[in-house]
Amino acid sequence: MPNILDRLPQNAPGRFYVDSSCTDCDLCRGHAPAFFGRDDEIGQSFVFRQPETPEDIALCREALESCPTESIGEE
Repeated sequence: MPNILDRLPQNAPGRFYVDSSCTDCDLCRGHAPAFFGRDDEIGQSFVFRQPETPEDIALCREALESCPTESIGEE
């Protein structure tokens, strides 16, 4: 379960976030590359742009649901 208190500072402000339990498996970037990126310095994914349209939100939720470490949260 994602922990908002462990939200990575690299995340763009908004409803979706990645926490520090991310293992950089690349699934979120595969599902929603327009919203999830990789920070090479820490070796973890983060939300670099928040979704706006219902279709974009659906892509981010798909990434959230597929995350094997449950590191993606939605406020």
